[in-house]
Amino acid sequence: MADRGVHEALAQVREMQGVVQDRLRFRGFSSRARMIGGCVALIGAAVLGRFAPPDAPLVHLAGWAAVLVLAGGVNYGALLLWMGRAGRWQRRAEWVPALESLPPLGVGGALSIALWRVDAMDLLPGVWMLCYGLVHLAYRRNLPVGVYLVGFFYLVAGAVCLMMPGLQFTDPRPMGLVFGVGEVAGGLALRGGNDEKEAADDGFPA
Repeated sequence: MADRGVHEALAQVREMQGVVQDRLRFRGFSSRARMIGGCVALIGAAVLGRFAPPDAPLVHLAGWAAVLVLAGGVNYGALLLWMGRAGRWQRRAEWVPALESLPPLGVGGALSIALWRVDAMDLLPGVWMLCYGLVHLAYRRNLPVGVYLVGFFYLVAGAVCLMMPGLQFTDPRPMGLVFGVGEVAGGLALRGGNDEKEAADDGFPA
């Protein structure tokens, strides 16, 4: 009888943990939008590799800025649509987790300006990957564990890029490969967690 009581208590604890984890889960990010962002990164890298001169880093910077605007617009556009449904703007707990990405992204922006000013743009890919990896780690309690693992992928890739001799900012292949693969993998990880009615993908075109 005592063993049975212990097993029942443990089952109740596990059930409560599942309820808490479900409440913490943030479902505002669209897996489809994220995979589209990965495709944008791959296409952007291909376009830069084909048309951008290898001795024009500012052209490459403008190209990656365009990729950021397009991919970010798709992802945050889907997020805004999700927030607009069912009055989520009025429920602070529904949208505050979306702000957790801002500090690492802000640091990445500041470092980008600093590296550009000291003519160290070859370090930008590694810095961007590291900062974006930290964005994923910020969501370790709110998103599926697969997204957390994708964050480590970005951290490792960023460290490799920073330490790799001869890596040039005007070679778009590392950025295209890392962000293309990372965003598609992140989208697949989100798809496993966004299986409920209120997931962002429900309002996003297939």
